[in-house]
This record gives sequence, C-alpha cells and structure tokens, in this order.
Amino acid sequence: MPENIKLLLALLTLQTCFMGNHIIVRLALINVGFGKIVFLVYRNILALLLLGPCAYFFEKKDRTPLTFSLLLQIFFVAVFGVTASQLLYIQGLYNTSPTLTSAMQNSVPAITFVMAAALGLEQVNILRRDGLAKVLGTIATIGGATIITLYKGVPLLHGTSLKEDMFSSMQNLTLGCLYLLAQCLSWGAWLNLQAIVLKNYPAKLSITAISCFIGLIQITAIAAIFETDPDQWKIKSVEELTAILYLGIVTSGFLFTLQAWCIQKGGPVLVAVVQPFQTVLVAFVAALVLGDQFYTGGIIGAVLVVLGLYSVLWGKAQESKVASQKNEEALTRHLIDAQTSNQEGGLEGDIP
Repeated sequence: MPENIKLLLALLTLQTCFMGNHIIVRLALINVGFGKIVFLVYRNILALLLLGPCAYFFEKKDRTPLTFSLLLQIFFVAVFGVTASQLLYIQGLYNTSPTLTSAMQNSVPAITFVMAAALGLEQVNILRRDGLAKVLGTIATIGGATIITLYKGVPLLHGTSLKEDMFSSMQNLTLGCLYLLAQCLSWGAWLNLQAIVLKNYPAKLSITAISCFIGLIQITAIAAIFETDPDQWKIKSVEELTAILYLGIVTSGFLFTLQAWCIQKGGPVLVAVVQPFQTVLVAFVAALVLGDQFYTGGIIGAVLVVLGLYSVLWGKAQESKVASQKNEEALTRHLIDAQTSNQEGGLEGDIP
C-alpha cells in the first residue's frame, strides 16, 4: 500500500476514534450511575497502567535525572493537560452535546497560537500575509466560539434529543459552552507548556506518563472531596464500563501512538487540517444515536471556527515556507562567500 494511502487511512481512523470518544462518553453520562470525577479517576488509572511500562522500557536511554525545576514544570503540565482539561471536558460534554464539544475543540490551534505569541514562542508579523492570516483566523475562531456559547438560534431538526429531555434550559447549554471554552484554554496552555518542557527533557513518553501520574493524584484528591458517597464509586452500567475502557485503552493508548505516527509522517499541520472531519462525523452519528438537535447558532459558530482554523494553519504553513527559503538563501550566500574567499586565497598564494 502506498505511504500516502496509509497516512490518509490513519488520519481517518484517528478522527473516527476521537468521534467515538465523544459519543461513548456522552452515552455514559446520560446513564451515569457514579460520580463524573470518579469516572476520570478510573480512566487515568487505566491510562497510567498502559503508559507507565511503555515509558519505562522504551525510553531507558533517553531519560535524564529530573531536577526540581523540571518537576515543577511537569506539575503544571499535569494541572492544565490532565486535571483541568479533563474536568472541564466532562462538565462541558455533560451540559451540551458531542457536536458542540467537537466544534469548540477546533479552536484549540488558534488559542494555542495566541498564548504562544504572548509567551514569545511564536512570532507575528501582520505586515506579511502569513501573519495577517493567523491574526484574522484567530479572530474568526474566537468569534465562532463566542457565537456557539451565547447564541442558540432556531432548531433545524424536528423532535427532541436525549440531551434536551434532561437539560432543556438555555442556562445549561451556555454553562456547558463556557466549560468547553475554558477546556480549550487549558488545552492550549498545556500544549505550550509541554513544548517548553520537551526542550529540556527528550523523553516524550516519560513526560506523558509522569504528568498522567501527577494528574491522577490531583483528580483522586478532588474526587475524595466531592464524591463522598460510596455508591458514586461503583460501576453500575455497561455504558460506564465501556467508556472507561475506551478512554483508557483506545484514547490514551492506541490513539496516542497513532497520532504520533501521523505527526511523524505528515506533520502536525496535516493532522490539524483533518480535525474538522471529526466534527462532521460527530454531528452525523450524534443525530442518529443520541437524537441531537442542530441549531443555527451552533452551525454559524462552527463554520467560523473551522474557517479560522484553516486560516491560522495556512498562515503557519506560509511562515514555514518563508523561513525555509531564508535558510536556503543564507546557506547559499555562505557557500558562495566561502568559495570566493578560497579562490581569493588561492590567487594570493600564487603571487611571487
């Protein structure tokens, strides 16, 4: 099979499995019999059981001693990437729908870009097309996320959904979107912090396993405070067990490996470009399985978010091309100067 076909199938599989993540977790939340925070505790225990041995055996040569400064950085990676992100995601999905959740997550690249620019990790030049595209794309993405959060609009399908039977008030939908927006902010902070940590520590899988362990401790402590009823710690339905196994094995195990392979073969930009396919797939499956309703506000906001996403990614790609051309020109000038210097030195050596 040609490499480009393998990559395409891998990308489609990746987004389909992420779609399954939203749908399966949503089904578990509808039939929830135990605490939502407990759900995350079990998910991270299973993820750590998978990641820990892999990190230990595969990165023996890459690991270096951990300093206090590095451990502090990993602690905050766990705060934003595991604890806050997962808690906000579960609350956002609980109060909205898989379709809105997937649509809101398309704003992560733009949010990450804004944070990176504020931290000095990303350079912005609005006088060039690539810089202007990134800025305009960010504005469109934030505008789309705001519309999804504040404007519901009229329903586009007849009938009611399982979600609407349980959460019919506008307040729950708005609150859920605010949770999702906060989750995207936390996700963007995690990506930038992770980039900083990986510059100082080469073992990527070990960083993930350590942050998962720290996050597990944090989430367990929060669950011990808020989930005091012993019944909330019992798994009572097939949906709950399936969701835990799916998140622990498929999302944290299989998808982590598959996404790393896709980034290695096609680059992070290509992986991000295919992400809106997940939103379309989620919307279709959620309408069939959950009876989710479509609203004009969500459609308009999702379109703006996707347009903003592509604008930011296009600007990033153009910026990389400009940087690559400058490096090639600098290398060419260096070689020409070196050759000229050698020729002049040879001529001077021939003078009697």
